[in-house]
Amino acid sequence: MIYEIAELTIKPGTHAAFEAAVREAVPLFQRAKGCVSMRIERTIERPETYRLVVGWETLEHHTVDFRGSEDFTAWRGLVGGYFAEPPKVEHTETVVDGF
Repeated sequence: MIYEIAELTIKPGTHAAFEAAVREAVPLFQRAKGCVSMRIERTIERPETYRLVVGWETLEHHTVDFRGSEDFTAWRGLVGGYFAEPPKVEHTETVVDGF
């Protein structure tokens, strides 16, 4: 499994609206080919910073299938207006699963 981890910095004072938009977008991820999980986390030390963590079966499910889909366009339409800067996206894979 591959994890997409996107650091999202939003405009101050838009927390509630941004989180509502993310909730609205959940079905976009649920129906995406190869998507097995999705969550958003808010950084305690930097309240305008969130991390979107999405589990994908393969890297291509994210980079090709989802990013090339209408649902990706819909996702960006829902949340993109809240971004204070472009998202920083990385992909990870588990190399040690401690417990």
